[in-house]
Amino acid sequence: MKAEPFRLRRGGPDDHDALGALMFDAVRSGESPYSDAQRAAWVPEPRRGADWDARIGSQYVIMAEDAAGKPAGFMSLAEGGYIDFAYILPPARGTGLFRRLFAAIAEEAVRQGISRLWVHASLMAEPAFAACGFTVTQREQVTIGTETLDRCEMELAF
Repeated sequence: MKAEPFRLRRGGPDDHDALGALMFDAVRSGESPYSDAQRAAWVPEPRRGADWDARIGSQYVIMAEDAAGKPAGFMSLAEGGYIDFAYILPPARGTGLFRRLFAAIAEEAVRQGISRLWVHASLMAEPAFAACGFTVTQREQVTIGTETLDRCEMELAF
């Protein structure tokens, strides 16, 4: 039997800076439908500090670590069934990690009595959410500084 390349675990306060760095790396490296300028506007630097700690600390976070214990991806569940963060580093993309992270989030949502999950998905994340059963409810654009980024709102009822 083949061993899983990633171990999932619940993220906590000691992981906040690593998750902020992972988000930065996931957005700023690898192939993307967004331009370098759009990616720099979206995540100009790794998230850290009191505001980041408060935001990510209020959510249920599942993170994945590689065999060396380094973070490879994470997903978070916020109040109201909102998936606030879903990021995977480029080397871990295409491995099934997104689906595993989502399954853990969906399990927690069911445990909490949540029957609808929703997300603002980037163009990069939209296909992965669609593969997990989400449907697009609306397409939208957000402007950050001088850059405009396309994204969509998606939902999954269960």
